[in-house]
Amino acid sequence: MAEGPAEGRAAGRAKKKPKRSTKEKVLWATAGCTALAVLGGAALYYRLNSNISTFDGDALSKDRPEAAAPDSQGRTPVNVLMIGSDSRGNGNSDLGGGGDGGARSDTAILLHVYADHKHAVGISIPRDSLVTIPPCKLPNGKWTKEQTNVMFNSAFSVGDSDQGNPACTQNAVEKLTNLRVDHTIVVDFNGFASMTKAVGGVEVCLPNDIHEGDLNPNLGRKGKLLFAKGKQKVEGQSALDYVRVRHGIGDGSDIGRTKRQQAFLSSLIKEVKSHGMDPTTLLPLADAATKSLTVDPGLGSAAKLLSFAMELKDVDLHDIKFLTVPWRYEGPRVALVHPDVDQLWAALKADRTIDGQDASAPAEAGSASPAADPATTPAAAPAPTAAPDAKAAEVKVSVLNSTGETGLGGRAAETVKGAGYTVTGVGNAVGKPRSTTVVEYGTGERTAAESVAKLFPGATVQPGGRGVSVVLGHDFAAANPAGPAAPAPGGAATAPAPLPTSISGAARSADDDPCANLSYG
Repeated sequence: MAEGPAEGRAAGRAKKKPKRSTKEKVLWATAGCTALAVLGGAALYYRLNSNISTFDGDALSKDRPEAAAPDSQGRTPVNVLMIGSDSRGNGNSDLGGGGDGGARSDTAILLHVYADHKHAVGISIPRDSLVTIPPCKLPNGKWTKEQTNVMFNSAFSVGDSDQGNPACTQNAVEKLTNLRVDHTIVVDFNGFASMTKAVGGVEVCLPNDIHEGDLNPNLGRKGKLLFAKGKQKVEGQSALDYVRVRHGIGDGSDIGRTKRQQAFLSSLIKEVKSHGMDPTTLLPLADAATKSLTVDPGLGSAAKLLSFAMELKDVDLHDIKFLTVPWRYEGPRVALVHPDVDQLWAALKADRTIDGQDASAPAEAGSASPAADPATTPAAAPAPTAAPDAKAAEVKVSVLNSTGETGLGGRAAETVKGAGYTVTGVGNAVGKPRSTTVVEYGTGERTAAESVAKLFPGATVQPGGRGVSVVLGHDFAAANPAGPAAPAPGGAATAPAPLPTSISGAARSADDDPCANLSYG
């Protein structure tokens, strides 16, 4: 017999699936979101990979410096060359990029990430620096001849292509520094603008008002106000204008602009780290950047780029430094100052921080500071017999070599540092050579000078100048004869001399006041 309407509805209700509990709904929703996140992440990685452009690895020099050897813990420092390009392509001309003769490079920073991954320093190389550019590969496959005493930024323009020549710039940096450049990253105007938007803007500061005429001197008039004096946040076009402007501040030079670029990068790093150095923060930033990024083949994937970025997450802002390579004006161009620049490259090659720490040395148990490496301490240098005084670091000591024998200043500086004092500089003394070492002191520094003199048996103490200065005599040379340095385990080189204060004292930390040290002249 056929079922009635009521019976059919009852049977239908009986066949319905039981309702899901709230817990089950949450689980299914979570699983769905996770699946979407995985698919979305995979899609984003695919998009990032397709965004990234790489340059020809065969265009790198065949005569390159050796790669840094791993330290005792298997860690190695990393050198990354960062180049700012004004290529006209990819929408850059709308942002003020490009010109005749292909792409140009007005910004180049060599970033050295130390082996301990606790310190990093970015060295700005002025665009007008006179350097030697080794042979470089042209777009047609031919190689140029070596060029001497030419502007540094001309390396990027070799070949006159719209993409520029990052391999040639890398070759020039390796020739200049004798350091192996592990990676090169080129960011154009469009990528830079997108990155600043991705982080929600970057805090900057100006020492005075800036107008349109300062950004474009050919305007012929003052123009409207672009930036008011003081702190403000910038992104996109305004961020580009900030890092590009040079007129109307200080002497209007590229050197002053470099200082503001270092301040900008400090603020950008601070902004990124404040959001957390994790994929959630870095992926949107990478998505913005990779659309306008050209890298060496070794960084040609999203995974490799993110992995490199994550290596910087444990570097404290105060231990991220920026400085400009030692320089002086030579007419309208810039000459590099020797031996200061040579000492800087030697310090990086030895993985020494600008304040003299050995970043490749293993940390002592329970301490974050690198331990002293006995292999890099000259055996002939006298060492303090007691533990350094806690107040010794407050005493600033300069070391001057009056003997004319090379290497003595560095050895004496290691002795002073080993006793806990702060070495502010090493150099040559003016005047006739001294037979006996003298420790000179300024007002109120006699007690400190007498303590320092104990490190140099036979030294005399006398007033003179400001602060505390050790002037080495022939007695120190006789007690510390020159000879082959004992190699450290694994063939490591003897520690280089401490950097002069003209370098170490001019560095900017990423946590510095954004309104400080913004101009030159």
